[in-house]
Amino acid sequence: MRALLTMGLVATLAAGAVLAQGPPGAAPAVPTVVKVGDMAPDFSLQGTDGKTHKLSDYRGKQAVVIAWFPKAFTQGCTIECKSLAENGDKIKQYDVAYFMASTDNIEENTKFAKATSVTLQGRGGGAATVVDKKEADFPMLADPTKEVATKYGVLMANGQFANRWTFYIDKTGKVVAIATVVNPATSAEDMITKLAELKVAKKG
Repeated sequence: MRALLTMGLVATLAAGAVLAQGPPGAAPAVPTVVKVGDMAPDFSLQGTDGKTHKLSDYRGKQAVVIAWFPKAFTQGCTIECKSLAENGDKIKQYDVAYFMASTDNIEENTKFAKATSVTLQGRGGGAATVVDKKEADFPMLADPTKEVATKYGVLMANGQFANRWTFYIDKTGKVVAIATVVNPATSAEDMITKLAELKVAKKG
């Protein structure tokens, strides 16, 4: 019985590590459902700004970036949100609509977007750490039915959480880049670099 409990604890900790960081040393995943050059699947998802966002509404108007993340209030996702929120002024220099998206419900994502301080539990009984962040100045999208995550092929093997993958979609609705290795701490800088590389127009 003790062995089973120990195995369960190890499995739980391992799952937490995946949510926080992704598997260490794992080879980059290769998207097989939506690939570069494909038309991005349309979606209609609730955002933390109180609006419903449809990809089709941006077609012909703006480039779109969707940064999928595993779960609100976990380590890597908090750090990624912090990076994007603190560098919004730089991202907004580009003519782009950008979102974080997860399979959390809208209530959880709204709390996460508005949080200015997140307490992260230490692994293996270690001390908790507090991450201070700005309130998100961009919408977070909620996909609790996992319908859109399934269309994009971002669900982890457990079928519950999205991989930390970022999709870059041009004005025509075509996927022009997919980042499957995302460093949460530099996610904003990396997004800005990619927008420049893709020659996304800057606002006048």
